[in-house]
Amino acid sequence: MGIDRRGFLKVSAAAGAGLALRGGLAMAAGTKGGRLVVARGESAPAITRAAVEALGGMASFVSKGETVLIKPNIGWDRTPELAANTNPEVVAEIARMCIEAGAGKVKVLDRTCNDPRRCYVQSGIEAALRPLKGVELRHIDERRFKNVSIGGRALKEWPLYSEVLEADRLINVPVAKHHGLARLTMSIKNWMGVMGGRRSAIHQKLDQALADLMLVIKPDLTVLDAVRILVDNGPQGGDPKDVRRLDTVIAGTDQVAVDSYGATLFGLRGRDLGYVRAAEDMGLGTSDLSSLDIKEIRL
Repeated sequence: MGIDRRGFLKVSAAAGAGLALRGGLAMAAGTKGGRLVVARGESAPAITRAAVEALGGMASFVSKGETVLIKPNIGWDRTPELAANTNPEVVAEIARMCIEAGAGKVKVLDRTCNDPRRCYVQSGIEAALRPLKGVELRHIDERRFKNVSIGGRALKEWPLYSEVLEADRLINVPVAKHHGLARLTMSIKNWMGVMGGRRSAIHQKLDQALADLMLVIKPDLTVLDAVRILVDNGPQGGDPKDVRRLDTVIAGTDQVAVDSYGATLFGLRGRDLGYVRAAEDMGLGTSDLSSLDIKEIRL
């Protein structure tokens, strides 16, 4: 198991300084020869569970009594069939597995682009999580953004949502989809949903800024939803013709590797994406899929 995430939070008394995060699991991003699991099948909950089980099960990532924060993409006022948000069945299965592993509390949240009340309902995620005891779907409280020292190449500091940094365990559950500016949005770009302030200000140096975020936001587990992918007119979509059903989930601990595999679903390589190149060049993960132990499962 990794070291308690809260043990790495430090508040600086210096003006403009904020929280800083280090650490992660022993099999953290950047390890050559890491493990990646690709699960395929008609049942989204079943392939989600199978992917995590193949990595050692949720108990390998979550200990009894811990607070887990799950970060899906819930940014858009779109139904699940339009693939603009993370599949609700994938999110619910991850949350269920955390509770089964003994998590004391599971929080699910995103800073949405459209009205959050509509996004949470239309995405299907609110209804999917409602029956799960111990799971909280939380709306963003603007007062809980804290200025964080990042020390990156493009981002020196930025307000980030404090609950993300305070959680014992952090699980990234993005959806794979087209993005007009970044080409694709998957694991690494999903963290824009915990940024405060005027997020559009990073667009000029978007790729490097996204890589910089990885210096302070280090998920214990990443599960990429490719049950349905949005192949055009992302990130919001809206036309069913732009959606492809792949019935696939990719899981791993290296976000660069997860996104590199995800890129192949769109006919691209990982290093075709600027933020993947930037993150790999900073030593934050590998896009070399040949160096990975990739386990494929079909249900």
